Amino acid sequence: MGYYSSIAKGYNSLHKEEQLRKLEIIAKYITPKAPLLDIGAGTGISTSFFKVKAIALEPSREMIKNYKGEKVIAKAESIPFPDKSFNTIISITALHHADIEKAIKEIKRVSNDGCIYAFTILKKAANAVEIKEKLKKAFNLKEVDEDEKDYILISKI
Repeated sequence: MGYYSSIAKGYNSLHKEEQLRKLEIIAKYITPKAPLLDIGAGTGISTSFFKVKAIALEPSREMIKNYKGEKVIAKAESIPFPDKSFNTIISITALHHADIEKAIKEIKRVSNDGCIYAFTILKKAANAVEIKEKLKKAFNLKEVDEDEKDYILISKI
């Protein structure tokens, strides 16, 4: 996490507008239900966006330290919550950093029945198409083609 720790102070000025654009697209398709888990929450931009009880999960202490809400230092591959803890799980441009097989297993474990999902995957990531296809299959997601930088995957409603 060295890179993200090194850019933590300037992350919002670099990426906040882009993150908010993705979240606006997602908000057209889903209405999150509490509790929400934001995987790879960064500085908490997406965790704060939806006005529901939410927990930011982020491996970089530097990235998440200024987020004022509930937060946990952890990775997608090892989510420190009991089974069936969340009604909504989002991850905005973070899962390409994870071991996707382990992350999917953990996301499924902490998802309540009827969990709502929204994930974005950086298109230029080396394994983006593979991750996208695995997520679509694992969570029965549909792809929304409204962003040039990321694949946007959401729950079918």
